Amino acid sequence: MPKEESFAVNRIKSVGFALRGALLLIKTEASIKIQVFLAIAVTIAGFYYEISTTEWIFQIFAVSLVVGIEGANTAIEKICDFIHPDFDERIGFIKDVAAGAVMLVSIGAIIVGCIIYLPKIF
Repeated sequence: MPKEESFAVNRIKSVGFALRGALLLIKTEASIKIQVFLAIAVTIAGFYYEISTTEWIFQIFAVSLVVGIEGANTAIEKICDFIHPDFDERIGFIKDVAAGAVMLVSIGAIIVGCIIYLPKIF
C-alpha cells in the first residue's frame, strides 16, 4: 500500500502542476500570448501614469480574469476535441459559449482600462 503524502507535499506538487499548466498555456496558445503582451503593456502604463492602488486592484483583477477565463476556454476546447474530434453542433455550441465568456470578460476589462486610462491620457 503506497504511503499517503503529507498535505504540504501535496500542495507543493499541486502548485508545480499549476505552474506547468500556465507555462503550457503561454507557450502553446496564441490568444494567451497576446493577452500576456497586453498585460505587460498595461502594467507599464500603470507605472507610467502612476495609477492609484484602487486602480491597480481593478487592473490586476481584470487582467487575471481575462487570462483565467481564456485558460478555462482553452481547456474546454481541448476536452471537446478529445471527446469528439469530428464536427458536432453540440460541441460547437459548447465551444462558442466558452469563447463568448472570454469575449464578455474581455469587454469588461476594456471598459476598466478605459475608465482608468482615458482621463489620464486626455
